[in-house]
Amino acid sequence: MTNAKQSPAKMLLLGFQHVFAMFGATVLVPTLTGLSVSATLLFAGLGTLLFHLLTKRKVPAFLGSSFAFLGGYFAVNSLVSNYNAGLAEGAAAVNWIPYAGVGVACAGLLYVILSGLFKAFGPSKVMRFFPPIVTGPIIICIGITLANSAINNCAANWPVALLAVAIVVVCNIWGKGMIKIIPILLGVVGSYVVAALCGQVDFSKVADAAWVGLPFELKDTVFAFATDGVNGGLLASAIAMMMPIALATIIEHIGDMCAISSTVEQNFIADPGLHRSLLGDGLATAMAALFGAPANTTYGENTGVLALTKVYDPKVVRLAAIIAVLFSFCPKFAALVSCMPTATIGGVSLILYGMISAVGVRNVVENQVDFTKSRNVIIAALIMALALGINFSNAGAIAFTVFGIQISLSGLAVAALVGIILNAVLPGNDYVFGKNDQGDKSVNFKV
Repeated sequence: MTNAKQSPAKMLLLGFQHVFAMFGATVLVPTLTGLSVSATLLFAGLGTLLFHLLTKRKVPAFLGSSFAFLGGYFAVNSLVSNYNAGLAEGAAAVNWIPYAGVGVACAGLLYVILSGLFKAFGPSKVMRFFPPIVTGPIIICIGITLANSAINNCAANWPVALLAVAIVVVCNIWGKGMIKIIPILLGVVGSYVVAALCGQVDFSKVADAAWVGLPFELKDTVFAFATDGVNGGLLASAIAMMMPIALATIIEHIGDMCAISSTVEQNFIADPGLHRSLLGDGLATAMAALFGAPANTTYGENTGVLALTKVYDPKVVRLAAIIAVLFSFCPKFAALVSCMPTATIGGVSLILYGMISAVGVRNVVENQVDFTKSRNVIIAALIMALALGINFSNAGAIAFTVFGIQISLSGLAVAALVGIILNAVLPGNDYVFGKNDQGDKSVNFKV
């Protein structure tokens, strides 16, 4: 492992390289959802530092925004928007971000619970309940349910959107070195610049923004409930919509840890242990969500930087985290990101959402799921039919009342619940985690 002492100047340069590697994807999540870019950068940095603390400062991983939760954010936003539409005239509208934050925080706590189970029983016994026949179709459905919004955004200006797609494809397929590692960032910047030169970008927000400011507003944090009150039904529904997504991101985390271990040639699954890395990822996600920032996940882009530079010193990654925190206190920078053309967002989203579904297919294929078995066909069929059917139905969710509280379950939540139960009760569950190394680490939501 290359951990030779570097000069301060080289350490700083390497740190910035890690920032640039994660930057495009990390800021795209708040841009797509309406969350704060500044808060996203702040808690990507703080979450990474927390992760390093809990993993004994051994794992050179960076935590950035997770794309897997996009569908959940859109679902909660839609749920709260429908609620606000039914309010009496003059009634105060409900802000959806704190409700989504609680849902994501609960998903983060699921990491913590599984961390304890992994420590107590070992990965194989726990992962038996989350085999590829369950996680694969769920991941496929996450991408498909998001594709509609990508097309709508592209429709704002198809030439700009297609330019973003072309840049990403060219850089990812034919790019060398750093260009191959940051295709999303290059796609965003390239199409953004072209749109600006064509007079399609309004930079007035950038001119009005301050150079220094706080990264988040109290109204977007869960602490807003103390003054604004909380709607129990909306809160329960948000939790039900967000928590099942953790099933996919936990598998992604395991895959990323395997990839980092392979790159660095150290078994981080054994030391500091998967239970510690899951704990760090889960607590970082919960912390970010409480303050209105997106869920975190270990970033494959930064693993690519490790492979490129052969510098595996975790101190470099922690320096990158500190740089991200410093960037978060510049509102003018956040305003520049928020001015991004809708078509640019649509173009890169078209690839990202499609790749999420492709990752689900990869998860099924590389684990060699046997579809000659009726149990596997039934599980996959019901997961996809329920997830997509409910999502695109007139209601958009399954609503019911418990103790006077109305709860709405998204199609993904219902599908995940049905898939886990069917996999547990139907005979023939022969999945063993660790038997197929390539398949076990096949989940990765990054380009």
